[in-house]
Amino acid sequence: MSDTISGECLCGKVTFEVLNDFQQFHLCHCAECRKITGSAHASLLFASAKNIKWLSGAENIKQYDSPQWDLSRAFCNECGCAVPYVTKDGDVLIIPAGSLNGNPRIAPQDNIFWQERAGWYDAAISAVHFDGFPT
Repeated sequence: MSDTISGECLCGKVTFEVLNDFQQFHLCHCAECRKITGSAHASLLFASAKNIKWLSGAENIKQYDSPQWDLSRAFCNECGCAVPYVTKDGDVLIIPAGSLNGNPRIAPQDNIFWQERAGWYDAAISAVHFDGFPT
């Protein structure tokens, strides 16, 4: 693939490259995305399903499809880190932004489901910043 960006899970078993041509970049604050990521929001890039090339570890990917919501999560079965997946209809590739080894050309476009954001999120944004562990 030309003009690609690489990505991987934390343990490095799952590696991929994806065309750096994303259509959407959303920060989703819905309760389901907060639970599925264990964080304040999901940072999700959207692209065409054909834009990914798995380099290694595809057999290490486990996917959870919620029976209640139109929501999925794919992760490395070794380290548990989120990795890209294709939507149930097979059309859209969803890439957790944190799984990329570089920066996508697109910046986050919006914060969706803002009314559902964690009650502590606003305070977290204005909290003291450190370049590493606090001293």
